[in-house]
Amino acid sequence: MSVELPLWRALTGYRILTLGYALALFFLNYHEYAHPLGAALYMGVLTAWMAVTWSWVTSPERCTKRFLVADLSLALVGILLTAAVDSAERIDGGAATLPSIWAGGAVLGCAIKGGWRWAAVGSTLVAVANLAERGSPARDTVHNVLLVWVSSIAIGYIVEVARASERTLARALQIEAATRERERLARDIHDGVLQVLAMVQRRGTALGGEAAELGRMAGEQEIALRTLVAGGLLPPQRSAEQLAEDAELVRSVRAPVRPAGPARPPAGPCDVGALLAPHAGAGVSFAGPGTPVLLEAAAAAELAAAVSAALDNVRKHAGDGARAWILLEDEPDAVVVTVRDDGPGIPEGRLADAEREGRMGVALSIRGRLRDLGGSAELLSVPGQGTEVELRVPRGAGPKDE
Repeated sequence: MSVELPLWRALTGYRILTLGYALALFFLNYHEYAHPLGAALYMGVLTAWMAVTWSWVTSPERCTKRFLVADLSLALVGILLTAAVDSAERIDGGAATLPSIWAGGAVLGCAIKGGWRWAAVGSTLVAVANLAERGSPARDTVHNVLLVWVSSIAIGYIVEVARASERTLARALQIEAATRERERLARDIHDGVLQVLAMVQRRGTALGGEAAELGRMAGEQEIALRTLVAGGLLPPQRSAEQLAEDAELVRSVRAPVRPAGPARPPAGPCDVGALLAPHAGAGVSFAGPGTPVLLEAAAAAELAAAVSAALDNVRKHAGDGARAWILLEDEPDAVVVTVRDDGPGIPEGRLADAEREGRMGVALSIRGRLRDLGGSAELLSVPGQGTEVELRVPRGAGPKDE
Protein backbone atom coordinates (compact mmCIF):
# COMPACT_ATOMS: atom_id res chain seq x y z
CA MET A 1 0.00 0.00 0.00
CA SER A 2 1.26 3.47 -0.88
CA VAL A 3 2.57 5.44 2.07
CA GLU A 4 0.48 8.47 1.09
CA LEU A 5 -2.84 6.66 0.71
CA PRO A 6 -3.70 7.09 4.43
CA LEU A 7 -3.07 10.83 4.02
CA TRP A 8 -5.64 11.06 1.25
CA ARG A 9 -8.17 9.20 3.36
CA ALA A 10 -7.48 11.51 6.29
CA LEU A 11 -7.92 14.54 4.03
CA THR A 12 -11.30 13.21 2.88
CA GLY A 13 -12.45 12.91 6.48
CA TYR A 14 -11.05 16.35 7.32
CA ARG A 15 -12.99 18.05 4.50
CA ILE A 16 -16.25 16.40 5.51
CA LEU A 17 -15.88 17.22 9.20
CA THR A 18 -14.80 20.82 8.60
CA LEU A 19 -17.74 21.36 6.25
CA GLY A 20 -20.03 20.29 9.05
CA TYR A 21 -18.26 22.70 11.41
CA ALA A 22 -18.57 25.60 8.93
CA LEU A 23 -22.30 24.89 8.42
CA ALA A 24 -22.86 24.74 12.18
CA LEU A 25 -21.18 28.15 12.66
CA PHE A 26 -23.26 29.60 9.83
CA PHE A 27 -26.60 28.42 11.23
CA LEU A 28 -25.75 29.52 14.76
CA ASN A 29 -24.89 33.04 13.58
CA TYR A 30 -27.31 33.33 10.67
CA HIS A 31 -29.20 36.36 12.00
CA GLU A 32 -25.98 38.20 12.84
CA TYR A 33 -24.78 38.43 9.24
CA ALA A 34 -25.28 41.76 7.46
CA HIS A 35 -26.44 39.88 4.34
CA PRO A 36 -27.50 36.42 5.46
CA LEU A 37 -28.92 35.43 2.06
CA GLY A 38 -25.56 36.04 0.37
CA ALA A 39 -23.84 33.97 3.03
CA ALA A 40 -26.46 31.23 2.63
CA LEU A 41 -25.91 31.22 -1.14
CA TYR A 42 -22.18 30.66 -0.70
CA MET A 43 -22.70 27.94 1.90
CA GLY A 44 -25.12 26.22 -0.45
CA VAL A 45 -22.55 26.31 -3.26
CA LEU A 46 -19.88 25.00 -0.89
CA THR A 47 -22.14 22.14 0.25
CA ALA A 48 -23.02 21.22 -3.35
CA TRP A 49 -19.33 21.29 -4.30
CA MET A 50 -18.49 18.93 -1.47
CA ALA A 51 -21.36 16.60 -2.36
CA VAL A 52 -20.02 16.27 -5.90
CA THR A 53 -16.28 16.19 -5.21
CA TRP A 54 -15.85 14.60 -1.75
CA SER A 55 -14.37 11.45 -3.30
CA TRP A 56 -11.93 13.32 -5.52
CA VAL A 57 -9.38 13.51 -2.72
CA THR A 58 -9.37 9.80 -1.92
CA SER A 59 -6.42 9.11 -4.24
CA PRO A 60 -3.72 11.09 -6.09
CA GLU A 61 -5.14 10.04 -9.46
CA ARG A 62 -8.53 11.61 -8.77
CA CYS A 63 -7.12 14.76 -7.20
CA THR A 64 -6.05 16.60 -10.34
CA LYS A 65 -4.42 20.01 -10.64
CA ARG A 66 -7.63 21.51 -12.05
CA PHE A 67 -9.58 20.26 -9.06
CA LEU A 68 -7.04 21.71 -6.62
CA VAL A 69 -7.17 25.10 -8.37
CA ALA A 70 -10.98 25.10 -8.28
CA ASP A 71 -11.07 23.95 -4.66
CA LEU A 72 -8.59 26.59 -3.53
CA SER A 73 -10.41 29.27 -5.55
CA LEU A 74 -13.69 28.41 -3.83
CA ALA A 75 -12.00 28.75 -0.45
CA LEU A 76 -10.46 32.13 -1.39
CA VAL A 77 -13.81 33.43 -2.70
CA GLY A 78 -15.49 32.42 0.56
CA ILE A 79 -12.83 34.18 2.66
CA LEU A 80 -13.04 37.40 0.64
CA LEU A 81 -16.85 37.23 0.44
CA THR A 82 -17.05 37.25 4.23
CA ALA A 83 -16.14 40.93 4.27
CA ALA A 84 -19.16 41.67 2.07
CA VAL A 85 -21.82 39.58 3.83
CA ASP A 86 -20.75 39.86 7.48
CA SER A 87 -20.91 42.91 9.72
CA ALA A 88 -17.85 45.00 10.51
CA GLU A 89 -18.35 44.44 14.23
CA ARG A 90 -18.22 40.68 13.87
CA ILE A 91 -15.18 40.85 11.61
CA ASP A 92 -13.34 43.12 14.05
CA GLY A 93 -14.34 40.79 16.86
CA GLY A 94 -12.58 37.86 15.19
CA ALA A 95 -15.59 36.02 13.73
CA ALA A 96 -14.75 33.07 11.49
CA THR A 97 -14.86 33.39 7.73
CA LEU A 98 -17.57 31.63 5.75
CA PRO A 99 -15.47 28.52 4.90
CA SER A 100 -13.78 28.71 8.31
CA ILE A 101 -11.21 25.91 8.77
CA TRP A 102 -12.51 24.12 5.66
CA ALA A 103 -10.12 26.34 3.69
CA GLY A 104 -7.25 24.43 5.31
CA GLY A 105 -8.36 21.29 3.46
CA ALA A 106 -7.72 22.96 0.11
CA VAL A 107 -4.19 23.86 1.24
CA LEU A 108 -3.57 20.35 2.58
CA GLY A 109 -4.67 18.92 -0.76
CA CYS A 110 -1.99 21.01 -2.47
CA ALA A 111 0.57 19.80 0.10
CA ILE A 112 -0.19 16.11 -0.38
CA LYS A 113 -0.41 16.36 -4.15
CA GLY A 114 2.56 18.59 -4.93
CA GLY A 115 4.75 18.69 -1.82
CA TRP A 116 5.93 21.65 0.21
CA ARG A 117 6.23 24.06 -2.75
CA TRP A 118 2.57 23.70 -3.68
CA ALA A 119 1.72 23.95 0.01
CA ALA A 120 3.67 27.20 0.30
CA VAL A 121 1.80 28.73 -2.65
CA GLY A 122 -1.64 27.62 -1.43
CA SER A 123 -1.09 28.67 2.18
CA THR A 124 0.30 32.05 1.09
CA LEU A 125 -2.81 32.76 -1.01
CA VAL A 126 -5.05 31.83 1.92
CA ALA A 127 -2.98 34.03 4.22
CA VAL A 128 -3.28 37.03 1.90
CA ALA A 129 -7.04 36.48 1.57
CA ASN A 130 -7.47 36.31 5.37
CA LEU A 131 -5.48 39.51 5.89
CA ALA A 132 -7.48 41.26 3.14
CA GLU A 133 -10.77 40.09 4.69
CA ARG A 134 -9.78 41.37 8.15
CA GLY A 135 -8.33 44.61 6.81
CA SER A 136 -5.56 44.68 9.40
CA PRO A 137 -3.03 42.15 10.70
CA ALA A 138 -4.77 41.29 13.97
CA ARG A 139 -2.96 38.96 16.35
CA ASP A 140 -5.38 36.05 16.07
CA THR A 141 -5.43 36.33 12.29
CA VAL A 142 -1.63 36.30 12.07
CA HIS A 143 -1.55 33.32 14.45
CA ASN A 144 -3.99 31.31 12.32
CA VAL A 145 -2.23 32.28 9.10
CA LEU A 146 1.17 31.18 10.39
CA LEU A 147 -0.29 27.94 11.75
CA VAL A 148 -1.76 27.00 8.37
CA TRP A 149 1.38 28.07 6.54
CA VAL A 150 3.84 26.13 8.73
CA SER A 151 1.72 22.99 9.10
CA SER A 152 0.94 22.70 5.39
CA ILE A 153 4.58 23.14 4.36
CA ALA A 154 5.65 20.57 6.98
CA ILE A 155 3.10 18.06 5.70
CA GLY A 156 4.19 18.70 2.11
CA TYR A 157 7.81 18.08 3.05
CA ILE A 158 6.88 14.86 4.88
CA VAL A 159 5.01 13.67 1.81
CA GLU A 160 8.04 14.30 -0.40
CA VAL A 161 10.29 12.39 2.01
CA ALA A 162 7.77 9.53 2.14
CA ARG A 163 7.65 9.33 -1.64
CA ALA A 164 11.43 9.31 -1.90
CA SER A 165 11.60 6.57 0.74
CA GLU A 166 8.98 4.55 -1.11
CA ARG A 167 10.95 4.82 -4.35
CA THR A 168 14.14 3.82 -2.56
CA LEU A 169 12.40 0.83 -0.97
CA ALA A 170 10.96 -0.28 -4.31
CA ARG A 171 14.39 -0.03 -5.91
CA ALA A 172 15.97 -1.95 -3.04
CA LEU A 173 13.37 -4.72 -3.39
CA GLN A 174 14.05 -4.91 -7.13
CA ILE A 175 17.78 -5.16 -6.50
CA GLU A 176 17.24 -7.82 -3.83
CA ALA A 177 15.01 -9.87 -6.14
CA ALA A 178 17.53 -9.56 -8.99
CA THR A 179 20.37 -10.51 -6.65
CA ARG A 180 18.54 -13.59 -5.38
CA GLU A 181 17.75 -14.68 -8.93
CA ARG A 182 21.37 -14.17 -9.92
CA GLU A 183 22.58 -16.18 -6.93
CA ARG A 184 20.12 -18.97 -7.76
CA LEU A 185 21.36 -19.10 -11.34
CA ALA A 186 24.97 -18.94 -10.12
CA ARG A 187 24.35 -21.92 -7.83
CA ASP A 188 22.89 -23.93 -10.69
CA ILE A 189 25.83 -22.97 -12.90
CA HIS A 190 28.33 -23.89 -10.20
CA ASP A 191 26.67 -27.22 -9.48
CA GLY A 192 26.28 -28.13 -13.15
CA VAL A 193 28.03 -26.29 -15.97
CA LEU A 194 31.23 -25.33 -14.13
CA GLN A 195 31.76 -28.83 -12.77
CA VAL A 196 31.23 -30.35 -16.23
CA LEU A 197 33.71 -27.91 -17.78
CA ALA A 198 36.25 -28.67 -15.08
CA MET A 199 35.78 -32.41 -15.65
CA VAL A 200 36.19 -31.98 -19.44
CA GLN A 201 39.38 -30.01 -18.87
CA ARG A 202 40.89 -32.65 -16.58
CA ARG A 203 39.96 -35.63 -18.75
CA GLY A 204 40.92 -33.88 -21.96
CA THR A 205 44.35 -33.04 -20.62
CA ALA A 206 44.81 -36.65 -19.47
CA LEU A 207 43.77 -38.11 -22.85
CA GLY A 208 45.89 -35.74 -24.98
CA GLY A 209 45.53 -35.08 -28.69
CA GLU A 210 42.30 -33.47 -29.87
CA ALA A 211 40.78 -34.10 -26.45
CA ALA A 212 43.54 -31.95 -24.91
CA GLU A 213 42.52 -29.06 -27.17
CA LEU A 214 38.92 -29.55 -26.12
CA GLY A 215 40.05 -29.57 -22.48
CA ARG A 216 41.98 -26.33 -23.01
CA MET A 217 38.91 -24.64 -24.49
CA ALA A 218 36.75 -25.98 -21.66
CA GLY A 219 39.20 -24.48 -19.19
CA GLU A 220 38.99 -21.09 -20.91
CA GLN A 221 35.20 -21.18 -20.86
CA GLU A 222 35.23 -22.19 -17.21
CA ILE A 223 37.36 -19.16 -16.32
CA ALA A 224 35.14 -16.84 -18.37
CA LEU A 225 31.98 -18.25 -16.82
CA ARG A 226 33.39 -17.96 -13.31
CA THR A 227 34.24 -14.31 -14.04
CA LEU A 228 30.67 -13.69 -15.16
CA VAL A 229 29.22 -15.41 -12.10
CA ALA A 230 31.46 -13.34 -9.85
CA GLY A 231 30.15 -10.15 -11.45
CA GLY A 232 33.19 -9.21 -13.52
CA LEU A 233 33.52 -8.38 -17.18
CA LEU A 234 34.34 -10.97 -19.79
CA PRO A 235 37.53 -10.01 -21.67
CA PRO A 236 37.31 -10.50 -25.46
CA GLN A 237 40.11 -13.06 -25.63
CA ARG A 238 38.83 -15.00 -28.66
CA SER A 239 37.34 -13.86 -31.97
CA ALA A 240 33.82 -14.72 -33.12
CA GLU A 241 35.19 -17.22 -35.67
CA GLN A 242 37.25 -18.98 -33.01
CA LEU A 243 34.26 -19.16 -30.66
CA ALA A 244 32.14 -20.64 -33.46
CA GLU A 245 34.81 -23.26 -34.16
CA ASP A 246 35.04 -24.06 -30.46
CA ALA A 247 31.27 -24.47 -30.18
CA GLU A 248 31.19 -26.79 -33.20
CA LEU A 249 33.97 -28.95 -31.76
CA VAL A 250 32.23 -29.15 -28.40
CA ARG A 251 28.96 -30.17 -30.06
CA SER A 252 30.72 -32.91 -32.04
CA VAL A 253 32.08 -34.68 -28.97
CA ARG A 254 29.64 -33.61 -26.24
CA ALA A 255 28.09 -36.40 -24.17
CA PRO A 256 25.14 -35.98 -21.82
CA VAL A 257 27.13 -35.68 -18.59
CA ARG A 258 25.39 -34.75 -15.33
CA PRO A 259 27.08 -34.11 -12.00
CA ALA A 260 26.55 -36.73 -9.37
CA GLY A 261 24.15 -35.85 -6.58
CA PRO A 262 20.89 -36.86 -5.00
CA ALA A 263 17.75 -36.50 -7.05
CA ARG A 264 15.23 -33.93 -5.99
CA PRO A 265 12.48 -35.44 -3.88
CA PRO A 266 8.80 -35.26 -4.73
CA ALA A 267 6.53 -32.65 -3.24
CA GLY A 268 5.55 -32.99 0.43
CA PRO A 269 7.56 -33.87 3.57
CA CYS A 270 10.78 -35.68 2.77
CA ASP A 271 13.23 -37.78 4.79
CA VAL A 272 16.53 -35.89 4.79
CA GLY A 273 18.37 -39.05 5.81
CA ALA A 274 17.24 -40.83 2.64
CA LEU A 275 18.72 -38.01 0.56
CA LEU A 276 22.05 -38.01 2.39
CA ALA A 277 22.56 -41.77 2.78
CA PRO A 278 23.69 -42.31 -0.88
CA HIS A 279 26.75 -40.14 -0.17
CA ALA A 280 28.12 -42.80 2.17
CA GLY A 281 30.98 -44.80 0.67
CA ALA A 282 34.60 -45.73 1.06
CA GLY A 283 35.70 -42.24 2.03
CA VAL A 284 32.44 -40.85 3.47
CA SER A 285 30.65 -41.99 6.64
CA PHE A 286 27.05 -41.10 7.37
CA ALA A 287 25.33 -41.15 10.75
CA GLY A 288 21.82 -40.08 11.65
CA PRO A 289 18.78 -40.93 13.75
CA GLY A 290 17.10 -44.26 13.35
CA THR A 291 13.79 -42.56 12.61
CA PRO A 292 12.99 -40.43 9.53
CA VAL A 293 14.05 -36.76 9.72
CA LEU A 294 11.24 -35.02 7.88
CA LEU A 295 11.59 -31.64 6.19
CA GLU A 296 9.66 -29.90 3.43
CA ALA A 297 10.74 -31.36 0.09
CA ALA A 298 12.09 -28.13 -1.39
CA ALA A 299 14.08 -27.34 1.75
CA ALA A 300 15.36 -30.92 1.96
CA ALA A 301 16.53 -30.78 -1.65
CA GLU A 302 18.40 -27.52 -1.07
CA LEU A 303 19.98 -28.91 2.10
CA ALA A 304 21.08 -32.05 0.25
CA ALA A 305 22.55 -29.91 -2.54
CA ALA A 306 24.51 -27.89 0.02
CA VAL A 307 25.88 -31.12 1.50
CA SER A 308 26.88 -32.28 -2.00
CA ALA A 309 28.70 -28.97 -2.54
CA ALA A 310 30.53 -29.42 0.77
CA LEU A 311 31.60 -32.96 -0.20
CA ASP A 312 32.73 -31.69 -3.61
CA ASN A 313 35.00 -29.24 -1.81
CA VAL A 314 36.40 -32.10 0.26
CA ARG A 315 37.19 -34.13 -2.86
CA LYS A 316 38.75 -31.14 -4.65
CA HIS A 317 40.79 -29.60 -1.86
CA ALA A 318 41.38 -32.26 0.79
CA GLY A 319 42.89 -34.86 -1.51
CA ASP A 320 41.94 -38.41 -2.50
CA GLY A 321 43.01 -39.88 0.83
CA ALA A 322 40.87 -37.55 2.95
CA ARG A 323 37.86 -38.91 4.81
CA ALA A 324 34.58 -37.11 5.44
CA TRP A 325 31.84 -37.63 8.01
CA ILE A 326 28.20 -36.57 7.67
CA LEU A 327 26.19 -36.22 10.87
CA LEU A 328 22.42 -35.63 10.68
CA GLU A 329 20.69 -34.31 13.81
CA ASP A 330 16.96 -33.92 14.34
CA GLU A 331 16.38 -31.02 16.76
CA PRO A 332 12.93 -29.80 17.89
CA ASP A 333 13.11 -26.56 15.91
CA ALA A 334 15.67 -27.32 13.21
CA VAL A 335 17.46 -29.95 11.16
CA VAL A 336 21.24 -29.81 11.50
CA VAL A 337 23.75 -31.49 9.18
CA THR A 338 27.47 -31.40 9.95
CA VAL A 339 30.05 -32.25 7.29
CA ARG A 340 33.57 -32.77 8.67
CA ASP A 341 36.78 -33.89 6.99
CA ASP A 342 40.35 -34.65 8.07
CA GLY A 343 42.01 -32.69 5.27
CA PRO A 344 44.59 -29.91 5.55
CA GLY A 345 41.98 -27.24 6.37
CA ILE A 346 41.41 -23.88 4.70
CA PRO A 347 44.13 -21.22 4.93
CA GLU A 348 43.02 -17.90 6.37
CA GLY A 349 41.65 -15.58 3.69
CA ARG A 350 41.29 -18.35 1.10
CA LEU A 351 37.47 -18.15 1.01
CA ALA A 352 37.51 -14.43 0.23
CA ASP A 353 40.10 -14.97 -2.51
CA ALA A 354 38.02 -17.81 -4.00
CA GLU A 355 34.91 -15.63 -4.08
CA ARG A 356 36.78 -12.87 -5.90
CA GLU A 357 38.04 -15.45 -8.40
CA GLY A 358 34.49 -16.61 -9.10
CA ARG A 359 34.71 -19.88 -7.18
CA MET A 360 31.38 -19.73 -5.44
CA GLY A 361 31.13 -23.18 -3.86
CA VAL A 362 30.96 -21.87 -0.29
CA ALA A 363 29.50 -18.43 -1.00
CA LEU A 364 26.57 -19.59 -3.15
CA SER A 365 26.16 -23.37 -3.23
CA ILE A 366 26.39 -23.62 0.56
CA ARG A 367 25.81 -20.31 2.34
CA GLY A 368 23.50 -18.91 -0.33
CA ARG A 369 21.23 -21.94 -0.22
CA LEU A 370 20.99 -21.93 3.56
CA ARG A 371 20.34 -18.18 3.66
CA ASP A 372 17.45 -18.56 1.21
CA LEU A 373 15.98 -21.21 3.52
CA GLY A 374 16.20 -18.88 6.51
CA GLY A 375 18.95 -21.03 7.99
CA SER A 376 22.68 -20.69 8.46
CA ALA A 377 25.95 -22.27 7.38
CA GLU A 378 28.81 -22.07 9.83
CA LEU A 379 32.29 -23.03 8.65
CA LEU A 380 35.13 -23.85 11.04
CA SER A 381 38.56 -24.69 9.69
CA VAL A 382 41.94 -24.95 11.37
CA PRO A 383 44.97 -25.41 9.10
CA GLY A 384 46.20 -28.98 9.46
CA GLN A 385 43.10 -30.16 11.38
CA GLY A 386 40.43 -30.36 8.70
CA THR A 387 37.23 -28.43 8.07
CA GLU A 388 33.77 -28.62 9.60
CA VAL A 389 30.62 -27.18 8.03
CA GLU A 390 27.44 -26.98 10.10
CA LEU A 391 24.21 -26.54 8.10
CA ARG A 392 21.12 -25.55 10.07
CA VAL A 393 17.62 -25.38 8.53
CA PRO A 394 14.67 -24.30 10.69
CA ARG A 395 11.44 -26.30 10.69
CA GLY A 396 8.91 -25.17 8.13
CA ALA A 397 11.62 -23.55 6.00
CA GLY A 398 11.41 -23.37 2.24
CA PRO A 399 13.09 -21.45 -0.57
CA LYS A 400 12.02 -17.80 -0.58
CA ASP A 401 9.87 -16.61 -3.44
CA GLU A 402 11.89 -15.02 -6.19
